[in-house]
Amino acid sequence: MLGSESLLVDRAVAAAVDAARAADPSADVSEVEASELHPAALAELTSPSLFAAARVLVIRGAEGLAAEAADALVSQATQPQPDVAIVVVHSGGQRGKALVDRLRKAGVRVVACDPLRGYELPGFVVREARARGARMTEEAAGTLIEAVGSDLRSLAAATAQLVADTAGAEITDEVVRRYFAGRAEVTSFAVADAALAGQAVQALEQLRWALRSGVAPVLVTAALASGLRGLTKLASAPPGLSDGALARELGVPPWKIKTLRSQLRGWTEDELAEAVQAVAEADADIKGAADDPGYALEKAVLTVARARRPQRR
Repeated sequence: MLGSESLLVDRAVAAAVDAARAADPSADVSEVEASELHPAALAELTSPSLFAAARVLVIRGAEGLAAEAADALVSQATQPQPDVAIVVVHSGGQRGKALVDRLRKAGVRVVACDPLRGYELPGFVVREARARGARMTEEAAGTLIEAVGSDLRSLAAATAQLVADTAGAEITDEVVRRYFAGRAEVTSFAVADAALAGQAVQALEQLRWALRSGVAPVLVTAALASGLRGLTKLASAPPGLSDGALARELGVPPWKIKTLRSQLRGWTEDELAEAVQAVAEADADIKGAADDPGYALEKAVLTVARARRPQRR
């Protein structure tokens, strides 16, 4: 297992152990830190057991494996023993990379467990829902990420809860927003989406509801700034890119491209600059330069919404 994403590592290790136990339910499983492993201990942990026909050894932190133990491990990989499975966990990076290369050369299967990039997260959430027998739209997955964050364990747990609570119904953006209505991130992004779409009345309603609900003003300016950055990047992106390539270029999930394109149709370069300036001023105001953060936010939201003139939709 190669990579530092702990959820993916734990799942990959569990899958390997489960496969060994499916072949032999009595398989003996041992786990050891690589820094504590030496050739004699490796030989002992992989030798036939008095109580089980098969043995599974999980070695964690392989980047810290001593040279002698690494040689012994590669030797075992080159000439594998029957009924012995060795699972090696390496966090990635340059330390211990030579061991990874030697194991690859010996024919060891490498499972990538790298952290996911931002644009990959919606796909992860959709697959989590599908694995639990439910359907989820990419837009809903994006809203869930805005609410929960990018931690895979939190996303997996939230997806599981949604699937359980919706009893097999399709999980849409509306469902996620309703379920996480009290989450500040979702509320702040709802304000930003309405403002960037030029919907001044709706944006103000969302803002006032958010502030009454205790949403921190800084989260609203952060959401506005994030949305404007996306539009600015889209406006200056190379022409002819596919949605997937454009998502990677902008650092957003693919489903967001459609929303950004729709929003961008109402903006010119000068108007984007005006909106960015308004948000920057509001951000400074709510951090101490003004006595009334609510007024500063309302002014910024109105400026942003009105900068996107209705006839340009």
